[in-house]
Amino acid sequence: MFEFSGENFVLVGSVLLFVAVMAGKVAHRFGAPALLLFLGVGMLFGWEFISFNSPELTQFVGMIALCIILFSGGMDTQFKDIRPILAPGLLLATIGVIMTAFILAFFIWLVAPWLNFAISFPASLLLAATMSSTDSASVFSILRSKKQGLRENLRPMLELESGSNDPMAYMLTLLMISVLSHTGNTGIGFNVLYVVVQLLVGALSGYLIGRAAVWSINKINLENTSLYSVLLLAFIFCSFALTDLLHGNGYLAVYISGLVVGNYHIVQKRTLSIFFDGFTWLMQIVMFLMLGLLVNTRELFEPEVLIMGGLVGFFLILFARPLSVFLCLLPFRKFSTKARLYISWVGLRGAVPILFATYPLVANLEGGPLLFNVVFLSTIISLLIQGTTVSGMANLLGLAYEEREATFDVKLHDDISSALTEVEVKESMLAAGSTLKEISLPEHTLVMMICRDGAYFVPQGNTQLLVGDVLLVISDRSEELESIYRELGFNEVHKHH
Repeated sequence: MFEFSGENFVLVGSVLLFVAVMAGKVAHRFGAPALLLFLGVGMLFGWEFISFNSPELTQFVGMIALCIILFSGGMDTQFKDIRPILAPGLLLATIGVIMTAFILAFFIWLVAPWLNFAISFPASLLLAATMSSTDSASVFSILRSKKQGLRENLRPMLELESGSNDPMAYMLTLLMISVLSHTGNTGIGFNVLYVVVQLLVGALSGYLIGRAAVWSINKINLENTSLYSVLLLAFIFCSFALTDLLHGNGYLAVYISGLVVGNYHIVQKRTLSIFFDGFTWLMQIVMFLMLGLLVNTRELFEPEVLIMGGLVGFFLILFARPLSVFLCLLPFRKFSTKARLYISWVGLRGAVPILFATYPLVANLEGGPLLFNVVFLSTIISLLIQGTTVSGMANLLGLAYEEREATFDVKLHDDISSALTEVEVKESMLAAGSTLKEISLPEHTLVMMICRDGAYFVPQGNTQLLVGDVLLVISDRSEELESIYRELGFNEVHKHH
């Protein structure tokens, strides 16, 4: 068995990454969460080939990875998309997390004596707290691979929740560790104040550092454009570390910094987005591989782990998550019952609960190894059951629709404010005539190219348009153009950013 250190570190790491990428291709083909197979690769290598037992190193790498993942998620989120669902999304990410944790904790506390487990309510709450946040990264990789969209604004809703609920779970986990290790104040008032201060300082720090990042990137004028990615990485880690020093929530600060950077104009935005997309996948793969290597697979088959892990996993899926979702969304009548059911179902658990379960290990809490194994097994159950049915459940509930793939692979320069859209020609568009010059378009609007039966050509005014042609349109009058699209009955217009 290889030791995960020394001269073979690079070789073993490269083999793991290669196998993980191939596993991701298999996951894409079968509609399974790619991250589940990354975890499986780590478990397989840890069982047979690699000796690795360092929760401290895993926790450190996981912290770095989670900072990158949260920042990238925030950067990819457009505020205009999440504005309509801001209130319910934030409610699920805060109160929803707390409710899930307490519902699950009561279940563990009540059931444990029947299974001959001696577990206090604070210990039950610690276990529940580690599993109280969701991880929807794998959900959207499945939906996007199947070109599947979601109705009722569910996609931005779930993206907002999954990107912003980790900080609350993190605070609850640290809070319960301090209570169980007798290193913190156990008063309810103090703990409520602690949570409020963490959130306020984290939010304010994240916003200010995000604005500082935007200002610096736009003003520094680097000749080597690759260094913009390095500069932004420095701001990410500064956001986490500085906020933590100020007794704020570093993960919340990182996510809000990403939101700020992603929603302001910055130079080299496209380059930065491409870099962080690939780097985020690398961090996710590394984190899942290390978590898979860390677990002792043989311990997962011990009776107490199988029973408790199975009960926790199924109760979380079938009762705790749905109950907290339905209670949190009671004030919001715009969501249908089917939408609430779907939100409940896609509350996937992923790397974050397992990562948070390493904190009791590092703190040397009694029962830490059992807690880690139970969380690990429950996460696998969630990924296997929920992760493989994300697409099917959306279809079953009638919430899915097929997204049209972009016909033209083009991007505008960051400094160009014109809108670039593509639209498929319908009968209603040809009512006034079938040539391009007879189509009603606003001033300062131009049809740049047409795609017809897979062939691309530049049109002229007398070009005859056919139903099914796809037009690439550039305009300085985007609002007028959108109004014309609506009048012509175009509900699906692809916008290039």
